[in-house]
Amino acid sequence: MTMHKEFNIPFSGLKLGAHSFEYQINNKFFESFEYHEFNETDILVQVQLNKMTTVMELGMSAEGTVNVACDLTNEPYDQAVKASLDLVVKFGEEYNDEDDEVLVIPHAEHQINIAQYIYEMLVLAVPTKRIHPGVEDGTLKSEALRKLEELQPKETQNNDNKTDPRWDALKDLLTDK
Repeated sequence: MTMHKEFNIPFSGLKLGAHSFEYQINNKFFESFEYHEFNETDILVQVQLNKMTTVMELGMSAEGTVNVACDLTNEPYDQAVKASLDLVVKFGEEYNDEDDEVLVIPHAEHQINIAQYIYEMLVLAVPTKRIHPGVEDGTLKSEALRKLEELQPKETQNNDNKTDPRWDALKDLLTDK
């Protein structure tokens, strides 16, 4: 994994107040984390940094698309992605990222790298079950769907409601109390 220097925010030179940053995320970003679930990626991440005297607030929001394979048909499609993450950065004796919402960095630190936070935010924004929109509305025609429908269990119609006599004795257990 590379250090992602482009995601370093040098806060020591910034004035107090709000600052904005934008990042365009593509597949190379995810490949640097050795994550290969996406075929293509086009996501815009906007970061708002509010620097105060003793603490900093980071607000990250992302919007875009990732091209993934459908879990049912393996057909690729574009999945919309929208995510946000708020992070509070405090200063302390040593680095501590155990809390999901609060990051403690040493007093001597002069920059913060947000690549890991962006990566986690985006990966968690994609649904775990990926279903092509054409499967849901019935417009997708593929060989996989045709085969699934062909192998689907057939319903048997038994109009006279006869049951297997071997199971009738079990029904008596329900009525004998």
